[in-house]
Amino acid sequence: MKNTALTHIHESLGAKMLPFAGYNMPILYEGVNAEHETVRNAVGVFDVSHMGEFLLTGPNALALIQKVTSNDASTLTIGKAQYSCLPNNDGGIVDDLIVYKIKEEQYLLVVNASNIDKDWNWISAHNNLGVEMKNLSDDYSLLAIQGPKAVEAMQALSSLDLAAIPYYHFEVGDFAGIENVIISATGYTGSGGFEIYCKNSEVEQIWNKVFEAGAAFGIKPIGLAARDTLRLEMGFCLYGNDINDTTSPLEAGLGWITKFNKEFTNSENLKKQKETGVAKKLVAFEMQERAVPRHDYEIVNAAGDVIGIVTSGTMSPSMNKGIGLGYVTTENSPVDSDIFIRIRKNDVPAKVVKLPFYKK
Repeated sequence: MKNTALTHIHESLGAKMLPFAGYNMPILYEGVNAEHETVRNAVGVFDVSHMGEFLLTGPNALALIQKVTSNDASTLTIGKAQYSCLPNNDGGIVDDLIVYKIKEEQYLLVVNASNIDKDWNWISAHNNLGVEMKNLSDDYSLLAIQGPKAVEAMQALSSLDLAAIPYYHFEVGDFAGIENVIISATGYTGSGGFEIYCKNSEVEQIWNKVFEAGAAFGIKPIGLAARDTLRLEMGFCLYGNDINDTTSPLEAGLGWITKFNKEFTNSENLKKQKETGVAKKLVAFEMQERAVPRHDYEIVNAAGDVIGIVTSGTMSPSMNKGIGLGYVTTENSPVDSDIFIRIRKNDVPAKVVKLPFYKK
């Protein structure tokens, strides 16, 4: 099992450590609800250094990205990031990822930890364009500094105007005494903030300075358990739960990152699927009684017929009610549809709702 460069710090802070995607990761520190509220109301820091980073360089770098991703990366300008996915040949998804345009002819792809080797092999197999590919995953660390006070708390650490970096944009500059750090206004929580990319040798200094600067703002370390409840309240997909090798981006509600003004892996079949419509859709639902939906629970209709399956579910810390995502047959997918979650042989009522669950 791999460690991040900060594992010893998490252990010294008393974090509950568990294996995740082949890494020894901090799952929680003081408790999911308390950590969740810290990010919603103040500022928290996640060590997400298990994520993968690939650097693609050369005159055909964009052409390769256009070939393997569903979104239109030609719209990217230097300093801009884009959410996208890697479609497979069978209508499913190899992974979801973020594409950063670092400079002309150079892009950074950030992929899920559990899919690093799979994604590297997939993109490499399509690289007949002479693009230089570097897997930086083992050399780079990633901190997610998230919450409404993140900008104010971190401004003292950089000469850049952090408040001026728009959502899904980034700057390369100084941060916490280190040069050439990527400061990206992205995240997985819906509460604002930044993601900081740096070398493993630099991350401990950055972590320490981040906590010094954030002390007056109530900054705390946050584990992966709260990262999951935060992302679910926003309705953000988690690979392996809500999307996988068998779910199409159109079924998953990711039509907005599936652009048919270019050809990409399996684009012809996905285009046909868009025209004919999908048989199932990923929906958001709220429980109508006090109950917690869980991954793989069956979704049924009023007659008790199975119409789908829960992919993600939790008791929302912000809303104090059961929420979830799941695939249902298309006729049961409209907002306000009544559905039922089968929990230990009881069919508990739920209602399809519009995302996000959590509204500031």
